[in-house]
Amino acid sequence: MVIREAIGKDAEQIIAVIRNAEESNFMLFGPGERKLETEQFTKFIENFHNNSHSALFVAEIEKQIVGFLIVQGNHMPSRVSHRAYIVVGIHQEYRGQKIGTALFSHLDDWAKEKSIHRLELTVMTNNTAGIALYKKMGFEIEGTKKHSLYVDGEYRDEYYMAKIV
Repeated sequence: MVIREAIGKDAEQIIAVIRNAEESNFMLFGPGERKLETEQFTKFIENFHNNSHSALFVAEIEKQIVGFLIVQGNHMPSRVSHRAYIVVGIHQEYRGQKIGTALFSHLDDWAKEKSIHRLELTVMTNNTAGIALYKKMGFEIEGTKKHSLYVDGEYRDEYYMAKIV
């Protein structure tokens, strides 16, 4: 497995993994709720190269992208330039194979190099596998966003989780 920064030509494969991850119903968007276009997503990837506190990492097995981790921060000096927000997704056929662990380990090294002090994410409270991964990687639950999402006719809570690097 290779963990690397995404490049524009990865857009189609990343979109496929995002769509697959959204089928889990644990992502911010549900299956088919948003339209991702290759050209627009290519520009999205390329914009990350203009912000030293943001990146899009991919996990690749035999030239196939099977997971992604987006980290978005603010590189402009400010009161929040020490923190970054994370979104992660793994293709369902590759879950349970330490891909998330590899992505987060890579993120830790990157964050230290970029002087990011705090990493943040949100996760649905019923996503037990995600919560277990995040705790394993040093994240702690800081609070609960009550009725944060509306999924399949029900309100769902999310945990705020964070890690000090």
